[in-house]
This record gives sequence, structure tokens and C-alpha cells, in this order.
Amino acid sequence: MDVLHNLAFGFSHALTIQNLLYCALGCTVGTLVGLLPGLGPLSTISLLLPLTYSIPTGGALIMLAGIYYGAQYGDSVSAITMKIPHASSIVACIDGYQMTLKGKTGLALFTAGISSFIGGTVAIIVLSTMAPALGEVGFLFGPADYCALMLLGFFCVSFVSAGSLLNGLAMAMIGVLLGMVGTDVNSGVARYTMNLPFLMDGIGLISIALGCFGIAEVVKNLDNKNVLTPFNGKIKLMPTWPEFKRILPSALRGSVIGSVLGILPGGGPTIAQFAAYAADKRFSKYKHEIGTGCIEGVAGQAAADEAAARTSFIPLMAIGIPENAVMALMMAAFIVKGIQPGPNMIASHPDLFWGLVASMWVGNCFLVLLNVPLVRYWLSVFKIPYVVLFPAILFFCCIGTYSINNSLDDIYTTAVFGLIGYLFLRLDMEAAPLMLGFILGPMLEENFRRAMLLSRGEFSIFVTRPISGTLLSVIAIVVVWQTTAFFRAAKKKRLVAQTAASIRSDSSVAV
Repeated sequence: MDVLHNLAFGFSHALTIQNLLYCALGCTVGTLVGLLPGLGPLSTISLLLPLTYSIPTGGALIMLAGIYYGAQYGDSVSAITMKIPHASSIVACIDGYQMTLKGKTGLALFTAGISSFIGGTVAIIVLSTMAPALGEVGFLFGPADYCALMLLGFFCVSFVSAGSLLNGLAMAMIGVLLGMVGTDVNSGVARYTMNLPFLMDGIGLISIALGCFGIAEVVKNLDNKNVLTPFNGKIKLMPTWPEFKRILPSALRGSVIGSVLGILPGGGPTIAQFAAYAADKRFSKYKHEIGTGCIEGVAGQAAADEAAARTSFIPLMAIGIPENAVMALMMAAFIVKGIQPGPNMIASHPDLFWGLVASMWVGNCFLVLLNVPLVRYWLSVFKIPYVVLFPAILFFCCIGTYSINNSLDDIYTTAVFGLIGYLFLRLDMEAAPLMLGFILGPMLEENFRRAMLLSRGEFSIFVTRPISGTLLSVIAIVVVWQTTAFFRAAKKKRLVAQTAASIRSDSSVAV
């Protein structure tokens, strides 16, 4: 009953005309930001942060939060329609773009929208009921535990890859090597920079994502020499009841995964989307269709993306520790307004805490009302002939990657990875495992070094800690299961080959 009372108190603040306008403004700006490649919520919030001086405290926080979680849905629109991802919509390129190629863009966008609503709703329930308790969960994870968690992600790479396990692991290792480029944080030594100054800070995630997905897809379409006809067919927006029954389990599963990973420092939407996609490929009834334009491949990652964006506020408001760069800017907005996030915030400023929580659900409704009717307008991009569309795609990719550091070197890097991504497409090697390795590799190295420093070089720390020991046990089970499946598939393939050879020999004898 206390939770219901607190939520009613929060809605009394969130539903004022002023805060509704700020919430609507934040969601609209966030969605538009998500549509533009490279321009994410981090740069937008940093640009708008000075405006918070002249905006009331509650309205400013509600607007900035709306920009953050509103951008998560906008990211999926560009990924599904044109295969131009942001960091939090890389996985949406896999099945979402395949659905676009099958003429199911409207269904894919509606699935992303409704799944985001489900994920946001589940995360808000978690946020409102268990924020103080769950905020302390992050304290239970040490460097050894995070290292084991990242290692588990690598062993689940086969769930992300639709091709062979060997190709997926190879691509993940390439991603790890790319993540090592730059200055070593501990020693200050430059690694794999080839004496190029712009590589001292490492390779940008956006440059790799836009190159391997966006530019590579444009080059592939041009190389096929197929004239892509404009979209003139009937737009299918609403799913049928059987399709909705397929959306719901994946969305709920992704909501739970995103809610959990959003709490952990270093987690957030980027890793949550990969985890949800891997879970769908393992537990979905239609797991064999995922990777070919399956509705579950869109629903799970969209729900996890949105859920993680909201639960990432838990460490900030319950403990006072921002888990990513966007939350650090949100913390700056709190401090600018004279509010110190932490355990005492809920008791000292209940109107701000519960008002912000309630506004997230209001923003959830705004996003559905804003984006679902606009699906038909998003699809109008397909009415543009591809010969006109592809220069615009390349232009926005260049503008997006340039806007991050205002450097032409980033554009050159994106172009190089565009050619590399095209080569991967020609070799039937997916870029998704590469992105997973690029994201997890540096985090694995950093936490491994911390664990070794704390244990004075003793590897036993990974076994003696309960969380890391449990995760390593799960890894062992995954390895045994994957090895068994690999040999079973090889044996089946060999039997099929032997059967075919015997049939051919019998046929020749009969002739």
C-alpha cells in the first residue's frame, strides 16, 4: 500500500501541466535524436544541460530523463529501416532490417514500440518497488564477479551469431583486438595505434557500428546492381493475435533481463540488448527463425533496451553512483539544482524521486502515442528511390560520426570499417559478434586486472567469491552443452553425407 500511496503522490506532481509539457518535449527530442546517426542522448543532454538553470527542478529532471529513454526507441527506427544503428540498437539491425527486406517494416516498428512500452512498464514497477534494495546489489559485485559476467557473455556468442560458432568466436576475438586499440589505462602505453595520434583514444563504437552496418549495407546494395523499388505496398502495422502472442513472451523476458542489467554498473542498454537476444535464441519456441527476420528478435532486444534505460536510474538515485556517462550528466543536473543523489534522496526529496518515477510511465505513454501513429511516416522514406536515398544515408553517417569529436579522422575510420563490413558480408560473417567483443573486451580486461590487484595475483578469487564461482559454473555448463551440440551436429552431418553417398552408389549400380 505504501508503494501505491507513493506512486499516487508522484503522479500528482508528474501530471501537472508544466511537467507534462517538459515530459512530452523530452520524449520528442529524444526520439528525433535517436533517428540521427551518431547524435545520441549523451551529446544532447550535455548541450541542453545549461538550460536547466532556468527550468524548475522537477521539470528539468523529467525533460532530461525523457530525452534519455526516448532516444532508445528512436535508435531502433533508424536501425530497422536503414540498418544504421546506435550503440543501443546494434541488435535491432539483425532481425529488424531482415523484416524490412521482407516488407514487414511497419510490423517491426510496431513491435519495437509496444515492446519498449512493456519493457518500460516492467522497469518502472521494479524502480518503484525495489529501488532502495536493488541499488545495493551493485555493491555485491566485485571486479572478479564482473570479469566472470563478461566472460559468460563471450561464451554465449553463439546465441548472437546466426552463422557457425567458429565464425562467431572469430568475429568476437576481432572485436576484442579492436577494443584494445588506444592508450592502456594502467600503464599509459599506446597499443596497436601504428603511431597515429587519432587512435590514442581508441576506436569509437559509433565509427565501427555505422561502418560495419550502415555503410556496408549501402555498398552491398549497390554491388548487387538491383534497382530497389520504392515502397508502395500496403502497410501492415497491427500484428495478428498469433503474432502478438509471439511478441509477449520475448518482451517480458527482455524486460526482466534489461531491468537486472540496468542496475549493474557498466551494464545498461548496450549489453542488455545482446543478453536479451541471446536468451531468445536459447529459450524461444521460434529460436530457429531468429536471425532471418523473426519478430522475437525485435521484441526482446527492444524491451531490454528500454528497461535497462530506466533501471539505470536506480544506482544513481538510491546510492549516488552513476553507472554510465549519461547518468553522470544526470547527476550533474541534480547537483546543479542543489540535490545530492544517494540513500537520503528519497526521504529528503520524495516529490522529486516519485515525481520522476511517475513521469517515466507518463513518458512511456507519450512514446507510444507519438511513435506508433508516426510509423506510416517513417515508412515514407521507402518511397524515395534508392539512387537518391543512399547518398543521404552516407551523408547522415558522416555527419553523425563527425559530430562526436568534430574530427575528420572519425569519418575516415568509419569509411574503412564500411569496407571491412562489406568484406564480412561477402564472406557471410556477421558483425554482431564483433560488436559484442568490442564492447565486452575492454571491460573484461579492466575488471580482470582489478581482480588480480586485489587478490595479489591469486586466481582463486574467481572461485572463492560466491557470485563469480556461480557464473563460472554456468560457463562450464554452457561449454559442455555447446561442445555436445557441436559434435552432435557434426555426427548428423556425416551421417547425412554417408546416406547420400550410398544412395548415389545404389543408383549407379541400378543403372
